Amino acid sequence: MTELDPTSNEALFARFGSELADSVQAALPNWVAASVALRIGTAEAENHRAVIDEAGSHAAAEIGDRLRELLVLDVDDQWTNPLSIVRSAVEFPTAVLQKLGVAEVSRDRFAASQNPGDVYDLAPAAFADFGPEVHERGITWGAAKAHLHLQRRRAEGRRS
Repeated sequence: MTELDPTSNEALFARFGSELADSVQAALPNWVAASVALRIGTAEAENHRAVIDEAGSHAAAEIGDRLRELLVLDVDDQWTNPLSIVRSAVEFPTAVLQKLGVAEVSRDRFAASQNPGDVYDLAPAAFADFGPEVHERGITWGAAKAHLHLQRRRAEGRRS
């Protein structure tokens, strides 16, 4: 495999993908803890800190791996977007809440049909739900992807 010029659009896209994955992975444990606390309260969550921390660690490892698997691919080979992978992290606080016997929340029909496994209505809507750093990394990655995609389509004569 040949190394890319570190200033090339492909190299920048790869770097921004790696930075996005790093920031998501770092933010996931806190997001899991905050999601659980949202449904049971901060004081009660402290009583279950060990199980919450374990879920957060598993989320960071598993979602981080899935995200990296996607983001190391060429822009044209990415089969989904990173936010769809990150949204699947909802399974980790959900498992904690189910283990604790917390009642599911009422959701509207649309939410239930779009994400049936999100029985506590916790799924992140955007990268911003993980904090400003993840939000900024997501925007940077998205802009780089759009730029690289457009650049390639222009080179193919498919865009002016």
